[in-house]
Amino acid sequence: MLSGSGRTLVNLAERIRGGGLAAKIELVIASRECLGVERSRALGLPTTVLPGDIPAGTLEQLCRDHGVAWVALAGYLRLVNIPRALLGRVVNIHPALLPSFGGPGLYGHRVHEAVLAAGCKVSGCTVHLCDEVYDRGPIVLQKTCPVLEDDDADSLAARVFELEKAAYPEALELLISGRVNVEGGRARILPAQTAEPRRPAARPHSQAAE
Repeated sequence: MLSGSGRTLVNLAERIRGGGLAAKIELVIASRECLGVERSRALGLPTTVLPGDIPAGTLEQLCRDHGVAWVALAGYLRLVNIPRALLGRVVNIHPALLPSFGGPGLYGHRVHEAVLAAGCKVSGCTVHLCDEVYDRGPIVLQKTCPVLEDDDADSLAARVFELEKAAYPEALELLISGRVNVEGGRARILPAQTAEPRRPAARPHSQAAE
């Protein structure tokens, strides 16, 4: 699900094509017409534009119709009404180290400007499972980078996005393969040999929806 440029969509599609993520993008949902929609259609992906808040029942039906097991938010700027059937299966990536610098209005360059204004020496990105609050939910994976003395929002954003390109496929692979166990609001990564892939009953393989 996206609202902007679609860079994360392209990254995931390239990882899947290169064998770095065992998934298939079955559906792209955009909150508005944007460059991400153009890129999605150019990739030949089923794409729909749904402005406004999407009712939980509508999202559940779309996922059921397309055989979707996981929903990946990729710069989606609206709060998702998560249906009960998808609890624990909606994933987001945020360009800062949550729980700092998250919440309504903190997205894109606004995040990096806030990090710089706070004088942080380290920043990064966070992949987390979503709940009913913006940028909250069990943290699956974080990657960090230094904040340099001469950074501006553009230079910091570029460095963080390079982390995101690695972090999101890695986290999705952990989730799809069943290596993430959530207890008490905390996500724990299981050793590979003890994990069991979390697959939907109706489909023989796991997918991520972008």
